[in-house]
Amino acid sequence: MFTEERLEQILNILNKNGRVKVKELSEQFNVSEGMIRKDLQRLERDGVLQRTYGGAILNRKISKSSSITTRMKVNLSSKELISKKAFDLIEDGDMIFLESSSINFLLAKLIANSTKKITLITTMSIIPTLFNDNEIVILICIGGVYDNKSGGVLGSEAIKSISKYTFNKGFLGSSGVNLITNSVGTVALEDGNLKELIVSNSKEVFLLVEKEKFNVDSPYRFATIDEFDAIISDSDITDEIGEKLKNLTVKLI
Repeated sequence: MFTEERLEQILNILNKNGRVKVKELSEQFNVSEGMIRKDLQRLERDGVLQRTYGGAILNRKISKSSSITTRMKVNLSSKELISKKAFDLIEDGDMIFLESSSINFLLAKLIANSTKKITLITTMSIIPTLFNDNEIVILICIGGVYDNKSGGVLGSEAIKSISKYTFNKGFLGSSGVNLITNSVGTVALEDGNLKELIVSNSKEVFLLVEKEKFNVDSPYRFATIDEFDAIISDSDITDEIGEKLKNLTVKLI
């Protein structure tokens, strides 16, 4: 086996398991442990892994806090596609929840310009003005402490208000999804507490994320992947990610 082929297979194992061990790779590829260490050194220089004692772990990005204004300008075409997929799931009579996210803002725009008769509950401060000319949707705005990073309200007052409702469908975003640890995360504790409540209070809950988020870790885990009824993402998501979600028995839309 050529070196490049071995490196590719090592990466495949890393992507699947999140870590590799020198001894196991040496036995699998029938080469010396010294050769495997050189392979891992090369992959570390390429920035795809971090060497550890006796092996290596996958080098994943760490999510960072950014303002809603910035997020509204990033990956716009992917977010528009995801919001349209989510919109198609909403039916007349639904009571839905939209937390503060750039994709949910785009979803709210679609709802505001449609004839769907629903009740929409939201914590996102810029959503209500979209419905100034919509007399069909019943819009409920949750109060709380405004957070200019997320563009919505957080805190105990918001939690108290939301806890009164049961939603037909809840739509949530995430700053990072880890398919190895089965975790869905966010960058802020208060945001995570709110999202956690939405997961538990929704008859159906959907995770709306771009494919890039599957290679990002977040400091606060608010749910596991299998708590969601479906993940709504880009159409060109990789077969590898699709297979991992299938193994977790989560529907991919």
